Amino acid sequence: MSISIVKYNAGNIFSVENALHRLGVEATVTDDPLVLSQSDKVIFPGQGEASHAMAYLRAHGLDEVIRHLRQPVLGICIGQQLLCTHSEEGDTDCLGIIDAPVVRFRPTRPDEKIPAMGWNSLYDLETPLFEGLGDTPYVYFVHSYYVPLCAATIAKADYTLPFSAALHKDNFYATQFHPEKSGSTGERILRNFLAL
Repeated sequence: MSISIVKYNAGNIFSVENALHRLGVEATVTDDPLVLSQSDKVIFPGQGEASHAMAYLRAHGLDEVIRHLRQPVLGICIGQQLLCTHSEEGDTDCLGIIDAPVVRFRPTRPDEKIPAMGWNSLYDLETPLFEGLGDTPYVYFVHSYYVPLCAATIAKADYTLPFSAALHKDNFYATQFHPEKSGSTGERILRNFLAL
């Protein structure tokens, strides 16, 4: 099975590569459209700023490549946000694969810090991505922006309000949290994705 990780102007890509390595899976970090298109699975991770990330994707033709992928794709963190239609971060038009906006947290209490950082529980889990995890697994988040609950939501979490912790549409899956930093729970999610 060939696994590719999308190489673009974002951080945290190599921690995903290392997490896969711990599972005994070797992945290729690439921005080559042909390699991405021919891979069995594609992971689209990252940490960064939406407008800069989208500018890099467009400049390298990766926006169209990602839109046309037909194999299972997993977006992580900003990779989830960029799959959506528009982000308030930098007033950025994104890939438009999932019909949902990305908005900034607006805290209403002093204890609600931005970015939301740390462990949080998931609930209302759907799809095989979360098979074997129980009802409320804990995972690791670092984010200032979120996707509101929508038709594509397959897992929820709460921070200032309920939000989409994970999304799914067709062959595209995405998590706002970091499976690669979420211990055994995250490892199980990555294994489940690889088994799709």
